[in-house]
Amino acid sequence: MSSNNDYILQIGDWIKGKSRNGELIIGYIETLDNSKGIVKAKVISSDNKSIEGKSMVVLSKQIKKMPAAKVANKEQIHFLIDLALSTGDEEWFLELTSKLNSMRELVNDAY
Repeated sequence: MSSNNDYILQIGDWIKGKSRNGELIIGYIETLDNSKGIVKAKVISSDNKSIEGKSMVVLSKQIKKMPAAKVANKEQIHFLIDLALSTGDEEWFLELTSKLNSMRELVNDAY
């Protein structure tokens, strides 16, 4: 684990920052190398569209861990489910679908 701005970076964490070439990136950590202070991140969004969907090595000091999303409604959960599917994150997908099913049960129990 690598420490970064009072947060502990871990595989799977969502991050934002700059690449070595100064490109803005948003993505998630695939691997960590604490001894070198680098992470391998999957780029989901960037101001350089050609690197989206690719993995790149970035310095851990160039990135920040993004806070956990606060999901408030069904539409947000549907969006995050699509994102989990596009990134291949099965655990997150299952967590989100469980949350969506719980919301549906609450609505059904109210009637």
